[in-house]
This record gives sequence, structure tokens and C-alpha cells, in this order.
Amino acid sequence: MGACCRENTIARLVVDAAYAVHSGLGPGLLESVYEAALAYELNSRGLQFERQVPISISYGPMVFNAGFRADLLVEKLVIVELKSVERLLPVHKKQVITYIRLADKRLGLLLNFGAHQIRHGIIRLVNGLPE
Repeated sequence: MGACCRENTIARLVVDAAYAVHSGLGPGLLESVYEAALAYELNSRGLQFERQVPISISYGPMVFNAGFRADLLVEKLVIVELKSVERLLPVHKKQVITYIRLADKRLGLLLNFGAHQIRHGIIRLVNGLPE
């Protein structure tokens, strides 16, 4: 299976896990709670992932460890950023786009567990990945 297909398959599994978490917990909790619950769901689906993954910035010959951290990196391919806010702002999308670009990944998911229905809180962002 090509990388593109693999990334999309991973994204579908992450979204399925997000639905399970949102159904079980509902909106309005801290992001850290959703991160732990989503990690449980990803693990139960057999996905490998890392939490709070540092993302460095390269500028010329310099590398900065500026404190950027992706909430989850799933199967080393998909960055997942979690929010628990009433509504997403453009800056949230820019953050994920920056993370996937800096980490040299092609797909990122922005999941807002603060949304009344999770389907309204899922945004797929790409960096060179076919739509």
C-alpha cells in the first residue's frame, strides 16, 4: 500500500477513535483528558503513536528546539492536534499546517473535542498529499 493510502487509512482510524472518545466523554473537558482517551482508543486499534512529539525548526544551518509539540504522531505519518474549544479559529489550522510542514509530514488532523458534535470539529490538513 502506498504512503498516500496508508496516511488516509490511518486518518480514518484516528477519526473513528475520536468519535468513540467524544461519544464516551462528551464535549467540555481538558485537552489532556481527550489526549489520554484518544491514546487508549488508538492503542486498542493497534496503531503505533507518540504523544507530545517535539518539532524543531531549521533555519539555514541552525536548528531550534522552540518548544513546539504535536499532541500525537500516529504511525510516524499523521500529526494529530487536539483542541477543546467552543470554536476553532484560523490560527488553529495554521498551527497544524506549520507542524506538518516543519515535521516533513503530509497529513495532519485537527480535532476539536469542544464541538457539540465531533463531526463539526474534524479538519483534515495536507502538505503535498493528494486530496
